[in-house]
Amino acid sequence: MDSVDLLIVGGGPCGLAAAISAQRAGLKPLVVEGDVVVSTIARYPTYVKFFSTAEKLSLGGVPFVVAADKPSRRDALAYYRSIVRHFEISLRQYERVTAIERDGSDFIVRSESRTLGPRTTRASAVVVATGYFGSPNRLNVPGEELPHVSHVYREGHEAFDQQVVVVGGGNSAAEAALDLWRSGGRVTLVHFGPTFDKKIKPWVLPDFVNREKEGSIDTRWNSRVISIERDAVRIATGEEVERLPASLAYIMTGFAPNMDLLRAVGVPIDPITGIPHHDAETLETSVPGLFIAGVVVAGFDANKVFIENGRFHGDRIVARLLGRPAPEAPRLSPELDR
Repeated sequence: MDSVDLLIVGGGPCGLAAAISAQRAGLKPLVVEGDVVVSTIARYPTYVKFFSTAEKLSLGGVPFVVAADKPSRRDALAYYRSIVRHFEISLRQYERVTAIERDGSDFIVRSESRTLGPRTTRASAVVVATGYFGSPNRLNVPGEELPHVSHVYREGHEAFDQQVVVVGGGNSAAEAALDLWRSGGRVTLVHFGPTFDKKIKPWVLPDFVNREKEGSIDTRWNSRVISIERDAVRIATGEEVERLPASLAYIMTGFAPNMDLLRAVGVPIDPITGIPHHDAETLETSVPGLFIAGVVVAGFDANKVFIENGRFHGDRIVARLLGRPAPEAPRLSPELDR
């Protein structure tokens, strides 16, 4: 059985940052990732640009240099791969953690490797930094499981000359609708609110508003999906029911963290907020030695934790392990802290 000081479940930027913090403190960390490293970013739309500047996505003091004002998905993937190499982070990819069990003062972490099968690792402490991409916020309407319905958007080529419905009111929905239209799709956006959510990227909103005004993209505000059919999406706007022809439907309603590992080891989860019971300063849960990092800290509200502030969670966790005061949490950029 392998033994480490700190086992980090999740190989996203916040998990990698925690590993760097542990290494710098003289601890032996291990990152276990169920997919490929930074798999959430790998699943982003192909041509997406980040909200934050490259500087605020950097880890470990290693500069993240790009030519443009904002880094792209491809820029980020290359950068985080280089981070793993640079710090020689101990990383197991394609290995899904299935259980975290208490064993005296330590933990036994059970996992399933795609190539090696079941594995067991002993750890003095554990960080759960699993992100949120595995659990989409479903509409729970008939037809949501049909093959032409997707909760993840990659790029718009498949929608060429097709009727498309996009559901949602955030950045993902707005950017998907624009990309689908530019790829030749005939797009209708459906959202239950009267307009977009507050945190739309400032370069995206005017682009969408102009496309809506000129009639290039249709919208149905204050509307809810009631069912999805093979060739249409049925919506309700007040008392009126409308059938929107659609051969593709993208449900861009966001994701929620998967809390199964934490629940199984005995961490209470707030049923309203989805936030695991934890110390806000040290990020230690009610199970001593078990920590959370990244978007898991925010529960259902994924718009509170980003790479920009989650990358410092590891410093607070390591401070707790070393018996030191937690460092002050950094402030978010003004455009995110709204």
